[in-house]
Formats: sequence, structure tokens, C-alpha cells
Amino acid sequence: MEQIVKTKEQGNLIVISAPSGAGKGSVISRLLEREPNLWLSISMTSRQIRDNDIPGVTYYFVTKEEFEQKIKEGTFLEYATYNGNYYGTPRDKIREKLDEGKDVILEIEIQGALKVKELVPDAIFIFILPPTMKELRRRLVNRGTDSMEKILDRFQTAYKEINEVTKYNYVVINDELDKAVEKVHAILLSERCRVDRIEEVYLNNMEEEVHELLVEKDLDNSIREI
Repeated sequence: MEQIVKTKEQGNLIVISAPSGAGKGSVISRLLEREPNLWLSISMTSRQIRDNDIPGVTYYFVTKEEFEQKIKEGTFLEYATYNGNYYGTPRDKIREKLDEGKDVILEIEIQGALKVKELVPDAIFIFILPPTMKELRRRLVNRGTDSMEKILDRFQTAYKEINEVTKYNYVVINDELDKAVEKVHAILLSERCRVDRIEEVYLNNMEEEVHELLVEKDLDNSIREI
């Protein structure tokens, strides 16, 4: 049976940001495990590789000079500097995946997210927050990847970033990971049901079809009475 509504096959562009230590990476990993229609765009960075990094999976790692050359070549949808390092979103494959109907996630910092908002204002912007600043500090310390000086710098940056939350469409508190993932997943599902995703409404001759069904029903009832 033909459905009344045909929705656009175009995927949604989803921007997810958070202060360092808020757990956006964990949220996104869980989302990718449970939702096959999601595709994560891998960012490029000039920062040093950490022990838990996997080149080509966590980031594409390049030197500062290589990154700056790619800026000149127009490689990035957006790029920004964060804690003295470049981070950027390569344009390659994003449009291709959206056209395939995939929802594309950009896991990017606030600076980059606001640039994307200027270019793609109808994208979905989600901000992940820690439950408290005390918990954020605990998470940063327990990661054991940064010096105390770097942790302090990240903590101070987080205060500034949280002030940008009103520029996003949604905010999710990552207190319990499973609950945070459920909330973000619910946001994605609701966005797919938006009216502006309707491409066409198939009413055709539905009124006539309903009339014919009613006539047939009346005819059946009349035959049974004879």
C-alpha cells in the first residue's frame, strides 16, 4: 500500500560539541553502535598523537605545516584552533553521505560548530554537558593524559565554552552515559519526523477510494440481508 507521505532521503547534519572531559566521544561511540544510519565524519588535527589514539579513526593527524597547506587548498568545511592546535572538518564524503540518506555527525569544538552554523543553519546542534564542574575536573584529572597545567587550561576553557550553550538547539547532561545516549538518540529520531522533511503528500483520489470502500461495504451488507 502506498504511504501518504514521502520524506526526503537527504540525511541530517548533526553537530555535537562539549567541553573537554564531558564525554561526547563516549556518547557518540554508543550512538554509532546502535544506529546504523549514522556516519561519523573524522576530523583532522595538528595535535600530538596520544597513546589511545588510532590514526584515521580518532583523527587524521598531520603537522601544523600540512594543516595550513590544506587550509589554502580549501580542504575544510570549517577549522579552528583549540589549545594551540588546529582542528578541521574535511569536506570529502560529507555531502556524499548526506545524499545517501545517512545522518552525518560532526564531533567538533565550539568555534568550529559556530562556523558550521553560519554555513548550514538548518543543521542539528547538540551540546553535551557534565553534571557539575566538579565532576568535569575529576574526569579531566582521571584521564591521566595531560599535565596539571594543561588540565587547568582545559578547565578554564570549559567555563567559556559553556556560555555558548544557548547557540545550540539541544543540551544533554551526561550524568549517566546510557541515559545521555538515549536522549541524543531521541533527538535524532524526532528530527527525522519533522514536517519540513516531507517531500510530497500522496492524497491522489483518496476520497474516491474511501467512497468506493464504503459502497462495497454497503453492498456486502445488502447481499447478506437477502
